[in-house]
Amino acid sequence: MEPHEEFGPRGVLELVADKWSILVIYHLHNKTLRHSQLKRLLDGVSSRMLTVTLRKLEENGLVHRKVYPVVPPKVEYSLTEIGVALVRPLQMLCEWSDRHLGDIQEARKQYHSIPSEETA
Repeated sequence: MEPHEEFGPRGVLELVADKWSILVIYHLHNKTLRHSQLKRLLDGVSSRMLTVTLRKLEENGLVHRKVYPVVPPKVEYSLTEIGVALVRPLQMLCEWSDRHLGDIQEARKQYHSIPSEETA
C-alpha cells in the first residue's frame, strides 16, 4: 500500500484480521524473535508468507525489525507500542472464542441437520 492511499478503519481491521498476523502478534508478545524462530512457532506458514506478514506489520507500525551488522545478517522482530496495545483485544477475542466454542459447534451441527432446501 502506498503511503498516500486512503487507509480507514476497515483497512486497520483487514491488517490484523488475517490468520498469520494474529499469530505473529501473539508470539511476539513480551519476546523478541528471529524469522526462523517465528517460522517454527507458526505451524504451516511458508517462509515467504511469514516475510510478507512481517513486512506488512512493520510497514503499519505494529512490528519493529532490528538488523544487526553481522555476517550472516541477524534480524530480530518485536512488537512496537501499537502492537503491544493490540495484544489485550486479541486476548479478549481468544477468550470469547474459548467461551463460545461449544455454542458455535452446536449451531453448526443444527445448521447442517436442516434439509438443504431450507438453508438456500
